Amino acid sequence: MSPVLVILLLIPLISMAWLFWALRRLRRLEVHPAITTVMAASVIGILCCFIWIVLARQEIAPKVPGGPYSLVLLWGLFALPLIALPSMIGWAFFKISKAITGRNKAAETSPPTDPTRRRVLGAVAVSLPVVATFGTAAISIPQRTRFRIRDITVPIKDLPADLHGLRIAHLSDTHVGKFTHGKLLHELADATNQLKADLVLMTGDLIDQSINDLPEALDMMARIDPRSGLYLIEGNHDLFQGPEKFAKGVLDRGFNLLRDENAVVTTKGHPIELLGIRWHGRNKPIDPHVDEVSNNRNPEALPILLAHHPHAFDRAAELGIPLTLAGHTHGGQLMVTPDIGPGPMLYKYWSGLYRKPGASLVVSNGAGNWFPLRSAAPAEIVHIKLIRT
Repeated sequence: MSPVLVILLLIPLISMAWLFWALRRLRRLEVHPAITTVMAASVIGILCCFIWIVLARQEIAPKVPGGPYSLVLLWGLFALPLIALPSMIGWAFFKISKAITGRNKAAETSPPTDPTRRRVLGAVAVSLPVVATFGTAAISIPQRTRFRIRDITVPIKDLPADLHGLRIAHLSDTHVGKFTHGKLLHELADATNQLKADLVLMTGDLIDQSINDLPEALDMMARIDPRSGLYLIEGNHDLFQGPEKFAKGVLDRGFNLLRDENAVVTTKGHPIELLGIRWHGRNKPIDPHVDEVSNNRNPEALPILLAHHPHAFDRAAELGIPLTLAGHTHGGQLMVTPDIGPGPMLYKYWSGLYRKPGASLVVSNGAGNWFPLRSAAPAEIVHIKLIRT
């Protein structure tokens, strides 16, 4: 059984188990019946949205809007595993511990607690997962349409004089689909054009899941007007419905898609060689892809590696590739600070500029979202300027 199928089965099962436990707790606390009704309706509503998503993925039901999708993701990947399930398990351990140690006798001699205060605190604790889900969903609504322009200057030793000051618009992880669509795509394209970059380079995850979103994504790319060229590589999300479908859709529209391929463009009178690698797949090494595009490098051109996963940087640095662009990490998505959170826990490189002797890496937070909420990792278009040192 695949991990995805296991998750699909566990979310509704754990949700119903938690709801049964929560309603029993609320009844014992003798809270107002309206609270239990709202609680039950909220969780059942989220599970109905979950079923809607499953049916829509099979093209049995219509496409799910961003709001219901947000509720399901925030409940299933945040509130349920991090708040609801631990509270239910913690309560069970507390009751077992209390029974074993005989704390009931000690409780009989302890001062009585205020029943009203006990009911309020208990109701708040039990209701927290649902409140957190709807609260973060509300916060995410305006956040999903915001992005920044992030300026990064990259010093490159012995950069050809003609390329001093070269500017690159680095797009990544737009995830066109449930959260990134419509007006926002026009804004991303217009913001990219306003940079007047010499090159526009897209490092994967153009779409989120459905190949049906590819035409709208490519319409956005067609609005971009680079001076010297626009090149794309694939990311893992682009391939969910088949790598050949994605590649055909991109190439048929006349875009430059590099799949373990090289392309030479002349900018400011000097050749630049773009080395674009394919998504390496789950639990497969990335180094062979870097080696393949590096084997036939043009010695006269400045090489730039385009990799969806930033860990390609280690091999690129060993091979003397002076600049690598990557995405995939979303900057850690839910960070406590820019340096503390899932980013450094999951990735060696997760956001911004990293340097090794003779080599630099720029990792984009991504311009779009597959998950509705971000913290200390804002969506962005990266504006890179190369300087000679």
